[in-house]
Amino acid sequence: MRKARYGVNSFEGYVEEVLGRLRLPFRVFDSLEDALGWQPDILIPALFDENADNRDKLQSYVKNGGTVVSYAGLKGMAEKLGYCEERPLGAGYAVLPEGPAPIRFLSATGWSKLAGQVPGHKASGALRMSNPSGIESGPALLSIPWGEGTFERWSVDIVGTIVALQQGTSPVYDDGASAPDGTIPVQDDTLKADDRCALDWEFDRLKTATGIPYFAFPYADWWRAAMVRHLIEVALSKGKTLPFLGYWPAGIPAVTAISHDSDLNRDAHATVTLELLREVGIRSTWCMLEPGYSPAIYEQVKADGHDISLHYNALEMDGGIWSEEAFRSQSEWLRGAAGIDRISSNKNHYTRFEGWGELFRWCESNGIESDQTRGPSKKGNTGLLFGTCHPYFPVSDFSEGNRLYDVLEIGFLSQDLNHPQLYDSSLVDPFLDIIGETEGVAHFLFHQAHIYSFEAVRQAVREVVAGAKKRGYALWTIDQVNEWERARRKVDLAGFDESGKPIPEGAPLPQSAVVYVPAADDALSPDGIYETKFGVRCRKYIIQERIDENAVGNGR
Repeated sequence: MRKARYGVNSFEGYVEEVLGRLRLPFRVFDSLEDALGWQPDILIPALFDENADNRDKLQSYVKNGGTVVSYAGLKGMAEKLGYCEERPLGAGYAVLPEGPAPIRFLSATGWSKLAGQVPGHKASGALRMSNPSGIESGPALLSIPWGEGTFERWSVDIVGTIVALQQGTSPVYDDGASAPDGTIPVQDDTLKADDRCALDWEFDRLKTATGIPYFAFPYADWWRAAMVRHLIEVALSKGKTLPFLGYWPAGIPAVTAISHDSDLNRDAHATVTLELLREVGIRSTWCMLEPGYSPAIYEQVKADGHDISLHYNALEMDGGIWSEEAFRSQSEWLRGAAGIDRISSNKNHYTRFEGWGELFRWCESNGIESDQTRGPSKKGNTGLLFGTCHPYFPVSDFSEGNRLYDVLEIGFLSQDLNHPQLYDSSLVDPFLDIIGETEGVAHFLFHQAHIYSFEAVRQAVREVVAGAKKRGYALWTIDQVNEWERARRKVDLAGFDESGKPIPEGAPLPQSAVVYVPAADDALSPDGIYETKFGVRCRKYIIQERIDENAVGNGR
């Protein structure tokens, strides 16, 4: 595309990752002509040349009953539809009618009606400048009728906001700005993932009952939910429905995972950690820093069913270096030292991070399917500092064609709860509660060294496990999350049988799953089981473990 030629990213295509995560039925077209030839009920023109000819084609498509959905796009169409484009907004907050709270966005461009034009649109929500209580600056969503159809235009660049929240506002090449209150001192001459956090230290944190500040809001996940809810409602208004696959196996509302970073590499630390994990009855993920433990420890870790993962060291003060060669060398060391053929995951020591996608490329080339690096390095930025508690596939920049990396990112929330120099376990309930509401992964990091040294840290592990079990969450390793996510993305929802039951196709799932079918209020069946998902009543169907293996999926 022209953008890539001039070094500009086209993250609009990331809408495929958002929709694909739920296995919503959709089709990708190579051109606007191909899409219009198929005449879909709903069209999202994510990447297309916005010239006069294509604008005329879109108007004709909508006039004949189609629906176009855009996320701050359709440049040049404003005037044709009777509007003018407002000044672009930087970061702000959107208040949605169905939203749980004001949702942070990173860019938006609203439209306003031209003078003398008769209002004919429906406006929803409101944009607020700079902060959640800021000056209102137009609606979040316009529904503009045109002939028999509508243009549904969000003022917020939702897809770009999701990418920037998850992966940062730019490549990491220098330190980020520390919080003025001194709680987030990221300006420490060490490049880290949180040097490009897109959240606001003042507006996006809450405090626990003991005064611990934490990033509290899964904004990227809330934006995904807003997108999906809107698309479902548009489909229902057209007499259609959009079935989707639940995030987790049937009966599991959310997942809790615990990982450890070996750091000081003392066998005694590992032994005490193994004893604690046996006590609480869970498996966890062990991220190993070279030179690691003695061979006998690895055998115990494997015998107890824990993951063995890499703790890549690029921290200069600990003898590390940021390079592809160093990553490969440390990966080869771990395979030999631990006696494993496959490294299930990676988490960078001290959350060291540079650039945009190098780490994910290195994981790909070394056969590592998931990464855990995106988490807090400081006491004051614990929590949802990247706006999500869900696993996702990150996107490359323009230099690699804005492709998806084949590496599942599974970020973490905190380090070593109850450590005397960090934060206390008053964070456990808020974290587990918001992750449950969002149906995500509550990933807690506990170093073996601190488990060994502090009874309070050991007690925090017990609190996390007890809290997860009380809520009915699954307690999985990071590799279990990765395996489930990759398996569910091989399922396609191919349609419905004569009774209206969805037909899943693809590879067999390791556990039963749930398909939800949104239903209009006048189409509820008395013999159906219903749940509210994304604010819409949905009929619930259980998929057994084995489905049609002869069908071919349409994505990861």
